[in-house]
Amino acid sequence: MQDLREPNHDIHREARLLLRAARAASLAVIDGGYPALALVTPAVARDGAVIVLLSQLSAHTRALDRDPRCALMVSAPPTERNPQTSPRLSLVCDAARSDAPEDRARYLAIHPYAASYADFTDFGIFRLQSIAARYVGGFARAATLDTARLGPVTAALRDAGASEAAIAIVNRDHAPRLDALAHRHGGAGTGWQVVSLDPDGYDLARGHQVIRIAFRRMLRIYTDFIVEITTDGA
Repeated sequence: MQDLREPNHDIHREARLLLRAARAASLAVIDGGYPALALVTPAVARDGAVIVLLSQLSAHTRALDRDPRCALMVSAPPTERNPQTSPRLSLVCDAARSDAPEDRARYLAIHPYAASYADFTDFGIFRLQSIAARYVGGFARAATLDTARLGPVTAALRDAGASEAAIAIVNRDHAPRLDALAHRHGGAGTGWQVVSLDPDGYDLARGHQVIRIAFRRMLRIYTDFIVEITTDGA
């Protein structure tokens, strides 16, 4: 099989790692002809679209219903004292409401605490589809990105069934290893399970605790995850 994986320091891979690890983001909407900002809690679908759970009681949700054009920014802590060394990703997006069960499931896998209110009638899932992206990795490391490369680029990595099958095998056969990995990354206790898997990493959960773990190198196919999880490569 031809190896189409990007090098580890590829700027698109850095942007994906930042986006998939983000648990909070700034959402900009157009409200009354002016930009308005809100704090949101994103998840990222397997295809790279951003998923948010929003309340109709919020002004930014009503603004999106009127005008779906929006922008999202996620950032990481600065690498030096200067805040401008913070890696950051800005996305220009079109928003649309989603009734897809997989979008809701992905969001609640990353934000399990939201299950207590996600079924309230005023809440709904939105998908933010990127139409432009800009990544700044620090001084002199800025680039306009190809939005297609924020999601899987091969048919094998777009295969949801293969991803779910790999998750099921790992959760069934490698429970002690999952606990050990969670402990290595700051978790505690037993019973950790993989709740999401994508080409760049996976999320472990136990109750309301969720830990994002990135692969040292992106997967070629999802069955590689079964090998990675038993080695120091994960």
